[in-house]
Amino acid sequence: MAGKRVSFPNPRNYPSPSSPWAKPSTLIFGLTVAILILTSFLFYSYTRQQNPRFAITNSYARYTVPQYSFVASLEEFLNTRAPLLGSERESDGSAAAGSSTFGADPVFDERALDPSVLKVYVYDMPSKFTYDLLWLFRNTYKETENLTSNGSPVHRLIEQHSIDYWLWADLIAPEPSRLLKNVIRVQSQEEADLFYIPFFTTISFFLMEKQQCKRLYREALKWVTDQPSWKRSEGRDHILPVHHPWSFKSVRRFMKKAIWLLPDMDSTGNWYKPGQVYLEKDVILPYAANVDVCDAKCLSVIESQRKTLIFFRGRLKRNAGGKIRAKLVDELRNKEGVIIEEGTIGQAGKKASQDGMRSSIFCLSPAGDTPSSARLFDAIVSGCIPVIVSDELELPFEGLLNYNKMAVFVSSRDALQPGWLLAHLKAIDPSTLRDMRVNLAQSVRHFLYSSPAQPLGPEDLTWRMIAGKLLNIKLHIRRSQRMVEGSRNVCTCDCRVGNRTTTNPQDP
Repeated sequence: MAGKRVSFPNPRNYPSPSSPWAKPSTLIFGLTVAILILTSFLFYSYTRQQNPRFAITNSYARYTVPQYSFVASLEEFLNTRAPLLGSERESDGSAAAGSSTFGADPVFDERALDPSVLKVYVYDMPSKFTYDLLWLFRNTYKETENLTSNGSPVHRLIEQHSIDYWLWADLIAPEPSRLLKNVIRVQSQEEADLFYIPFFTTISFFLMEKQQCKRLYREALKWVTDQPSWKRSEGRDHILPVHHPWSFKSVRRFMKKAIWLLPDMDSTGNWYKPGQVYLEKDVILPYAANVDVCDAKCLSVIESQRKTLIFFRGRLKRNAGGKIRAKLVDELRNKEGVIIEEGTIGQAGKKASQDGMRSSIFCLSPAGDTPSSARLFDAIVSGCIPVIVSDELELPFEGLLNYNKMAVFVSSRDALQPGWLLAHLKAIDPSTLRDMRVNLAQSVRHFLYSSPAQPLGPEDLTWRMIAGKLLNIKLHIRRSQRMVEGSRNVCTCDCRVGNRTTTNPQDP
C-alpha cells in the first residue's frame, strides 16, 4: 500500500533472553542505583542553595547591573519592594520559632570556628521608623529650597550619609539576588550573631519638625530597648547606623554599648561624649561621594590633563577642627599651581568640583565641622591624590585598607608653616605619584555603595570589620551575664591613645 512509511524498531536492539538486562533482579538493581544517584543530586543541589558559603549564581546575580545612585536605587526599591506610604506594619519584634544549633560540646560555640558567615537578625520595626521615612525623602526630594542652617541642601546631606539605606536594602533583599555571602539574614533571633536596627535617623532629623523628630527618637529607643535580645546583651551585639553626627543625638547615650556606624570619631566633645565611641566597638564608614566616578576610560583620558598642583572647592569657613580651612586659605592664596574656591550648591557647583578634581594632581582634604569630610571620597573617585590635613581623623576600614599607599597625610602644624606644604608635594617623585594613582583607581570599588551590594564594596567591608569584633562582643556579653552583684564589673581600658597625624608614616 502506497503512503507514509512506518518504521518499526529493529529486533536486534531488544535484549535477548540470555542478556543480563533481561533478568528481573538485574533490572531492579539498575533502577535502584538510578534512584540513588538522582536523590544524591537533588540533595546536593538543595544543600548548595541553603548553605551561604556556596555562591549562588543565577541570572539575576550574574547579569544585574549595579545601581550606584541613592535616589535611583531608592525609587526602584520603593516601587518594587516597599509597602505604600501609610500602610502601617506594626511588629513586636518577636522572633520566629526556632532554636539554635549547637555541636556536641554545649560550652563551646562552634559557630565561632566559621567567622566567614555572619548571621544577622533584622528587626521588623514599624513603618514609621523605616518605609515611611524613605517615602518622606522620595516625596520631598525636589524641594531644594529646604536647606540647613549653613546653606547645604538637606537631601544632598542625607544622600552623603545614606549608609543605613544601602546596608538595610541589601540585608532584606531576596537571598538568591544577593552577591554578599559573608553575611546572611536569619529569621530566628536565637540563630543570630548580630541584630540590625533599621531606623533612618538622618532622614528623620533633617526632614521632620524638631519636636516631632525627638518624639520619634524616644519611641524608637523604647521599641528597641524593650526587645528581649537587647536586654540580654544590653545592646552590645546590636548595630545602630548613626552616620550623621546629629543623628539620634538626643537619646543615643542610652545605646552607647551598641555598635555605632559612624562617619568619624570626633574627640573634641562637640558631637560625641567621652565613652560613647571608640574603635574597639564601632565602625567608620565612608560618605557617599558627591561627584561622578571617573572610571578607567575616564582616567586614561584625563591623565595628561592634570595641570593643577593642588585643588580645593568647598566651604572655607568651618567650626571646631574645620577652622584649619581658613588658615590654609591664607597660607596658599595666590600661590602658583593652587586653586582654592568657595563651594556652591546645585549642579553647577558639582560640575565645578568634579572638573577641578579631575584636572589636579592633589586634592586638599582638610577637616570640616568634624574631622571627616565628603571631600576625601570625592577625591578618591576622581583619581585625585588626597592631601589629608585633619589631625583627629579616623578612616573607614583602616584594618583592611592601607591609606598610606594612596593619600598624603600632613599635620596641621606642618601644613601651616610658610611654603612647607607646596614644597613637600613637589618633592614627591613621579614614580610614587603614578603608583598612588594606580592604587586610587584600584581602591574606588571599596567606596561605592550599590544595589546589589558588590563584593569588596563598602557594605562588604563593613561586615568584615564587624566580624573582627564578634569574639570580643561575645566575651563582654557573657562576662556581663555572670558577674556577681557588687563585684568590680566595670571593665575599662586605659591604654587607648589619641589619634595623631604625622607627616612621615614611618614615624612611631
